[in-house]
Amino acid sequence: MHPCHMPLIGERMTTFDDREKGFERKFALDQEQEFKASARRNRMLGEWAAGLMGLAEDRVATYAQAVVRSDLEQPGEEDVLRKVFEDLKGSGVQVSEGEVRMKMDEFMAQAREQVRGGE
Repeated sequence: MHPCHMPLIGERMTTFDDREKGFERKFALDQEQEFKASARRNRMLGEWAAGLMGLAEDRVATYAQAVVRSDLEQPGEEDVLRKVFEDLKGSGVQVSEGEVRMKMDEFMAQAREQVRGGE
């Protein structure tokens, strides 16, 4: 190989490395935003459920935090769904699991918008 070709290979590798690092940064940022959106969704879901259960105003934030913490127990959102659905059912609220899931989806869309908007 002729020595004059060596810088081109090095330049290509640098460009590739820079691009790869850029993708890694974007992925990390996307993951961070998704984590924030999930936590926000869970808080909104907790506040919604607390309202349906008729919790006193001073207990709403505490319940919403419990819903946020429940998401940390297992990967995925099934633990959140299960907690909120069981709590609602235990409080005598007539709601289906599907309705809770629809609220979760609705709140997730709102939360993603808010996080992307810098709120």
